[in-house]
Amino acid sequence: MSVASHLLTDEQMRQFISRGYVILRTALPKEFYELLNAKLGEVMEKEGNPGNNLLPRLSEINDILQDPVVRGGLTSVVGENYAVHPHRHCHFTYPGRKVQHWHKDSYWGHQKVRNHHNWWAMIFYYPQAVDEEMGPSGLLSGSQYYTKRAGDETEIPVYMEGPEGTFALIHYDLWHRGMANNSQKTRAMMKFQFVRMDAPTRPAWNNRCDGWLDVEDAPFDHNAVWAQQWRWHRGQAADGSNGFNQSESGIAALGEQLASKYEPTGVDAAYRLAANAEAAIPTLAASLTSGNATAARNAGYGLSAIGLAAQAALLDAAHHESEETRMHAVFALGELGDGGSGTAEVVAAAVSDPSVQVRRAAVEALGLLKEPADVILPALIDGLNDEDGQARFTSALSFQRLGGRAAGAVPALKAALSDENRYVRANSVDALRRVGTPEALEIAFDYLSVHRWCPLTTPDNLF
Repeated sequence: MSVASHLLTDEQMRQFISRGYVILRTALPKEFYELLNAKLGEVMEKEGNPGNNLLPRLSEINDILQDPVVRGGLTSVVGENYAVHPHRHCHFTYPGRKVQHWHKDSYWGHQKVRNHHNWWAMIFYYPQAVDEEMGPSGLLSGSQYYTKRAGDETEIPVYMEGPEGTFALIHYDLWHRGMANNSQKTRAMMKFQFVRMDAPTRPAWNNRCDGWLDVEDAPFDHNAVWAQQWRWHRGQAADGSNGFNQSESGIAALGEQLASKYEPTGVDAAYRLAANAEAAIPTLAASLTSGNATAARNAGYGLSAIGLAAQAALLDAAHHESEETRMHAVFALGELGDGGSGTAEVVAAAVSDPSVQVRRAAVEALGLLKEPADVILPALIDGLNDEDGQARFTSALSFQRLGGRAAGAVPALKAALSDENRYVRANSVDALRRVGTPEALEIAFDYLSVHRWCPLTTPDNLF
């Protein structure tokens, strides 16, 4: 089976954008799951949870990641050139496990401005059949654009049930939880994370429809939000001609909603304002610099959705006295993906900002801007030496996104292979691989040959 024949359809992509997930199933044979589940149960019983070593400890799992249904779904939402993130985990749920609280996954104990655009995705994968009694994974449909739960009737929980090979492909920021296991069976759910390397330039799914078709039956009308995500996935710039245009008084009213304590209202206002393009920039820029953290966050999303027309306003805000303003301005400049007009220089300077929140946003944004390399590389090398672990591992991730442009940073990436943080090391070796020069590959191979994992070595089989 080819990956091309398993790309998402327009209907599936609309569901992913609006509800934050699609449920799919691999077509691996029953014997595969019988063997995998037997090995998994033995490993968990004798050795404990392998955590990030899940894939090398159970090398059969690579067959899952290479399955055309998995690759087709991932290609559709995070592009052909996606990276498999080094964090992975098996949630092994024994009978009697209590229900989890609803949560978003963190970025390994740290916070960042969360991307509405699909720069990240996750897969929740069942190696065995799961029914209601076994405590299926719960998803809060449509919650991926909220930093907090709405907590009302707009919340629609969806519970993953299905035969072995069932998996949910989800937006990284979708609220979710594991349910109580009321059965007498053990339930495993394998979690994998994936990172987009490049902004879309064309649809990566089986796209047949140009425009967004409004969703009419959603508990909250976010068609302005979803239409913008659809255009972004198709590689299209905002054009201000999508049916959400407002009068001057309408723009002012939406501007007041950006600070709403009810997040669906504030998020929706940001994208309805963005649909008005240049006419909404003064209102959004005023909220970005208002000192209100909620308004600033939503204004950042709105300005980034407008595109390059908002660049000047964001560059001004990047120098503002407010940490919140600078952080969201730098984040939005990265989302624009254009290093011209002095943008790269401004974002590179933010790598030295006294605020760690701004520095984290800056090193991520540089990986999205990509050019010019002579400005970006020195700043990201500084980021690799930041006192903050998240700034360092995000710098290494940005070097991955630069690929061959990062050839000048090979010595710095080599030094980062000794970092105390596991994700700095993992992202750095992947960055060296993507640089792809003979020198970079030799360093990566030398590192991996020393740190390679033997899946046959266990406490009962040491030699």
